[in-house]
Amino acid sequence: MAKFNYYDRIAQHYDQTRWLTEAIAEEVADFILNLVEANPETSFLEAGVGTGVNVVPLVKRGYAVTGIDVSQEMLNQFRQKLPEVPSNLNLICADASQLAFPDRSFDVVLTVHMIHTVADWQSFLDEITRVLKPNGFYLNAQCITPPARLEFENYFRAILAKYEVQDTNPEPKPIAKINIDVDQYFLNKGYQFSYLIAKEWTVSNRVRELLSFFKLRAYGFCWRVSEEIFEQAIAEFENFCIKQYGSLDTELSSTAKFEIWTYRI
Repeated sequence: MAKFNYYDRIAQHYDQTRWLTEAIAEEVADFILNLVEANPETSFLEAGVGTGVNVVPLVKRGYAVTGIDVSQEMLNQFRQKLPEVPSNLNLICADASQLAFPDRSFDVVLTVHMIHTVADWQSFLDEITRVLKPNGFYLNAQCITPPARLEFENYFRAILAKYEVQDTNPEPKPIAKINIDVDQYFLNKGYQFSYLIAKEWTVSNRVRELLSFFKLRAYGFCWRVSEEIFEQAIAEFENFCIKQYGSLDTELSSTAKFEIWTYRI
């Protein structure tokens, strides 16, 4: 039996259900290029590249970009953003936690909210340090959920948890989060690190729109129960939203952040 990969199932909905827009991604790319003091020869690797939202701006500007991801459907969405796959882009469908590249291959390695999906995170970081060139940068980033959307999500998680207990035939579950201390790992290896906010911006959605995202099962936790049970949970949540927010057309706005931890020997 093929290993369960919910990213294949949500690939076509992925970008529309997140909050990092193309315009914001361009600004984040500007920040990253300045941070790493990029030149025309600077090479980039993103492990867990997905639909490419983080690196498409780099590809379009001519930088050498390699992206690796376990989901072929996510990579297909990446390719559809470009008229054709250019020579400076190399996309590989494989386990992003296993970097099958020679030593010292890349100037910059980027991960965005993906290390928690790796079973052996220390071995994965060993691989990152191996494929980095001398004086290269590892950028461990995450796009922080806007608080209003996080509150909305947590309301649904609480409802879904009740149904998860009674589900006798649940869907395969995504990997659970584990305790990870990336800073200590790199400190032990003599790296210097810093924390930076690449971009802050306001995200606004109507309750109806956010509810539609959940109906698409566009997030990993939505796959913790069977389809039948999920539909029951969604029906209860929709009623909850009407009572909680007064209307499905209520607009929720709050600030998102793109955070980067940068590591360099």
